[in-house]
Amino acid sequence: MATFVGAVKRYLSGEAEEKRSIRSILLGPPGAGKGTQAINLKDNLGICHLSTGDMLRAIAKEDSPLGKKVADTLKAGALVTDSLVIEIIEANLQSDACKLGFMLDGFPRNLVQAQKLDEYLEGQDEPLNNVVEFKVKDEILVERIAGRMIHQSSGRTYHEVFAPPKVPMTDDVTGEPLMKRPDDNPTILKRRLDIYHEQTAPLIKFYKEKGILRSIDAMQSPEKVFDEISGHFKK
Repeated sequence: MATFVGAVKRYLSGEAEEKRSIRSILLGPPGAGKGTQAINLKDNLGICHLSTGDMLRAIAKEDSPLGKKVADTLKAGALVTDSLVIEIIEANLQSDACKLGFMLDGFPRNLVQAQKLDEYLEGQDEPLNNVVEFKVKDEILVERIAGRMIHQSSGRTYHEVFAPPKVPMTDDVTGEPLMKRPDDNPTILKRRLDIYHEQTAPLIKFYKEKGILRSIDAMQSPEKVFDEISGHFKK
């Protein structure tokens, strides 16, 4: 019923158009490589990449009560409220950048968020059609996180051992300085992994039962991971 009502609303408002062909979630623990692969997929497919982590870090820099609250939450390795994250995601999905399709990275993090996302997309007559699970062992994630560096404005990631920049702590493309995230340390990572296994991992079963889950070995080389994911994204 929600799908039908959503389609009627869009038709009556003159917004009926071709559906976004890719409506996907990249699902996996922190450090699994979702952000790196999302950038490559975005460039190749021309769809938007919505990283809740990036958006929340941007809010955390704002000089406002909300910015301070989000900053304190992220530093503690905890999660922001479901209602705030859902509001941010829905607003971004309505942007022009996401008209052709989207990949969600870091959302949903629990069953409540997944159900709210389903309600929203079905109301738009555009249900999810692809969820890619990144499978990585916890001990590998600790090694990856410890050496990770980020180019903040683009989201490009590097690693001290596995993918070092040409010049230490410098982005290869812009020459701008790289940074390490405050939450990229073993103590915070352990807390984030505990939260992932407790709250997010149940989504694997949730999406598998819907018939839209694809699992990949994210411990392969980035090139092999990209080739495998690309095979799941057919326009």
